Amino acid sequence: MDETLFDQQRPLLIADQGVFFVGGNYVDTPRGRISGGQMYVQYQIPARQAHPYPVVMIHGGGQTGVNFLTTPDGRRGWADYFLTHGYAVYVVDQPSRGRSGFISELYGKAANRSAEAVADRFTAPENTKLWPQAGLHTQWPGSGVAGDVAFDQFYRSQVESMTDVGAGELMMRAAGSALLDRIGPAILLTHSQGGPLGWTIADARPKLVKGIVSVEPNGAPVYEIKFTGAPDYFEDETMTRPWGITRHALTFSPPASDASEMKFVKQDKPDGPGLVRCWLQAEPARQLVNLQGIPILMVTAEASYHAPYDHGTSRFLKQAGVAHTFVRLADVGIRGNGHMMMLEKNNLAIARYFDQWLKVNVT
Repeated sequence: MDETLFDQQRPLLIADQGVFFVGGNYVDTPRGRISGGQMYVQYQIPARQAHPYPVVMIHGGGQTGVNFLTTPDGRRGWADYFLTHGYAVYVVDQPSRGRSGFISELYGKAANRSAEAVADRFTAPENTKLWPQAGLHTQWPGSGVAGDVAFDQFYRSQVESMTDVGAGELMMRAAGSALLDRIGPAILLTHSQGGPLGWTIADARPKLVKGIVSVEPNGAPVYEIKFTGAPDYFEDETMTRPWGITRHALTFSPPASDASEMKFVKQDKPDGPGLVRCWLQAEPARQLVNLQGIPILMVTAEASYHAPYDHGTSRFLKQAGVAHTFVRLADVGIRGNGHMMMLEKNNLAIARYFDQWLKVNVT
């Protein structure tokens, strides 16, 4: 039997499941005390737990944990894959997102994306080709535009996100730390805007993070990239990650008390065609001491808008002394994916690759 078909049919044998909240603090307001910063967590424990560490799945911007539960065309998601392969699975909704609740008087303004913006960035980038690799996209289950059943399911799962992404990062550092304090050592599987949250949670709880699978972490280092289409494709936009790969401080050696002490330089030329010129630390580079020694797999899809710049995040980690494995999925025979690879037609083949890497590198 085909492996993917078998994984779609593998029985879900569950010993325990439930939900709880971690993090959060009461704040006095004119209408009384309210709680903010809390994080919703749902978990499933397999009947036969084959791996010593659970997987904590952290979604990206505009998303919730539903990204990992199923696909827009009704196939199994990554949570089911890992559960049926013997991992306990914890799926979160970031503070201020989804079932964690959005409280406007605490969290401020929020924004969401139009259907056209979602199609251009995630589901049908081959139509607009805003970055050089976009035309390689083949794996979305449908046309990827409004009116297609799978697209409509995906778009209706989108939620508003805080415009103050830095405040969300701080809340997630606290809530993610509280989660690990409760459940013990774990593997973090992060995606997109959730990627820097993996770095900051590991920085806060290095002994409790036993591995990180970082799926196209929010980047590139330091500056946002604006996609302009052919012929130039890229330009630097605003500085959003003044600590290199996060919006708030990480533990560097030698230490930096303020982001203004971080010094960056831009590559003179890109590493190859279709790639951006990376921003890296000026030498000598500060070292990310709390991330060192944690097994890290960072992956990038062939057709994603991350394909032009994720190597910059990899180079930043390496320069900061953080050994890791950086894989372009096309190089291991997994072709045609966009940024939302956990929802695409070959999603379980990607999960299988992660599983195989974890079994070798995280024991």
